[in-house]
Amino acid sequence: MYGGDEVSAIVLDLGSHTCKAGYAGEDAPKAVFPSVVGSIDQMEVETETENNSGPSVDPKSNSKSLDSDKAKGKRKLYVGSQALGYRRDHMEVLSPIKDGVIVDWEAVEGIWDHAFRECLLVDPKEHPMLLAEPSSNTQQQRERTAELMFEKYKVPALFLAKNAVLTSFASGRATSLVVDSGGGSTTVAPVHDGYVLQKAVASSPIGGEFLTDCLTKSLESKGMTIKPRYSFKRKETRPGEFQVVDVDFPNTTESYKLYSQRVVASDIKECVCRAPDTPYDESAYSNIPTTSYELPDGQTIEIGADRFKIPDILFNPSLAQTIPGVENFAEIAPLRGLPQMVIESINKCDVDIRRELFSSILLAGGTASMQQLKERLEKDLLEESPQAARVKVLASGNSTERRFSVWIGGSILASLGSFQQMWFSKAEYEEHGASYVQRKCP
Repeated sequence: MYGGDEVSAIVLDLGSHTCKAGYAGEDAPKAVFPSVVGSIDQMEVETETENNSGPSVDPKSNSKSLDSDKAKGKRKLYVGSQALGYRRDHMEVLSPIKDGVIVDWEAVEGIWDHAFRECLLVDPKEHPMLLAEPSSNTQQQRERTAELMFEKYKVPALFLAKNAVLTSFASGRATSLVVDSGGGSTTVAPVHDGYVLQKAVASSPIGGEFLTDCLTKSLESKGMTIKPRYSFKRKETRPGEFQVVDVDFPNTTESYKLYSQRVVASDIKECVCRAPDTPYDESAYSNIPTTSYELPDGQTIEIGADRFKIPDILFNPSLAQTIPGVENFAEIAPLRGLPQMVIESINKCDVDIRRELFSSILLAGGTASMQQLKERLEKDLLEESPQAARVKVLASGNSTERRFSVWIGGSILASLGSFQQMWFSKAEYEEHGASYVQRKCP
């Protein structure tokens, strides 16, 4: 391949909440957008637009002819925060990822298309791809990914790297315990010499989105409702004074309404929440000073104890049961808090590396960049860990690095000279088939 050094790899990290994409060797992803897609079933719309659809194509062949338009078969996909921010009739918001596993491949293709064609403006045929995958990814998933990348996007080379390994590389370590708390779940994975120790991976379904929902429910129970951005218009009556007019859209789907509410609620969470220094306790936090937050429709809400209660669910999941509307959640599984997951994971590892893991616990992911979370985790672990262990929780100072640590690790890895022989190339794919990905990407 000519100018081998000049052609930079593309690094893609498709998380449960956001998708990060950019060029290897850069220090932050170029494109960051929500990893949900808006989808309108063409069945409902077909009837309205029959007359102006131009030369109609029969549904079987239309997937080819409209491929670029992302209208596959019977639905049209909208990807990216701009396309999702615009309210459309009958648009459902779907997440292609459930419990870290891809369930809707068509939507994933839409997301990848958006990343390559609209965000990075590259032709995937010309760039090697490094994809981040969850530590628990199955062989079937990996083969499907490889097949899509080589067959549809025709990439010259591919590599699948585990999230935890990339986070570890981002902080310059080959051995560490990675606590990755993202949108959909929290995973604790020990990494030793650049490999994930599968048997000791612990995970829990509590992530940023669950905390956002808890916050929404908790505010609703106190009589504060979050109006999604599309449901009102603000008119300036006098300079500085606004009048809010509610607008009614009967055809808005429930999932879009929820998505729009979550956008606002997650901003509230990011602005006011911080992990409490000591386990949350109603009486101690009942008379805490409140923090005010101005909602998009101009009303200001006061948030008191919830600032500390919501983040504490990470450490003590049973707190979720005290929030009206979430009670049924914790019955599904007797969930463990973060410190318990960390200790459980370390205890499943070999005795010789436990000390090293205790002294390099890395935080990664959006939820882990919450204020005071690092201090609180360190404090809880000091109380529960064996005496000989030197507990050290490491988190990079700025939140950008913490949120994107998986992507940054991928960027470092793909730009290393010594890594270039590791790629799973198109030639190898054609010779050995998709299952060879298991051997090339451990």
